[in-house]
Amino acid sequence: MAVGSHARPRYAVVYPCSGVLAEAGRSRAPEALGRLLGPARADVLVLLGAPKTTTQLVALTGQGLGSVGRHLKVLFDARLVQRRRTGRSVLYFRTDAGDVLVRAQGDGG
Repeated sequence: MAVGSHARPRYAVVYPCSGVLAEAGRSRAPEALGRLLGPARADVLVLLGAPKTTTQLVALTGQGLGSVGRHLKVLFDARLVQRRRTGRSVLYFRTDAGDVLVRAQGDGG
């Protein structure tokens, strides 16, 4: 076995992230809504202005899969979000009640 010290440098091209999950300018949930629901759960509710999967919510919030799942269950049980299956995915979205709650805080989501 021979080991050479003439390793070639490796190069990579890196592009900035773009698309629906990049939302760099995304604002956090309003502070009052965060106090009512908890900041992490409020962030999930605000993000559901457009339908998203659990995986998308994990990527956007930085929370773990279990945490996002628990937040979605609480929001679903409170009838603030609804879900529908599309193929192999389940999309979550705000109900009218969830929309009213977010809009009442001055964030149209």
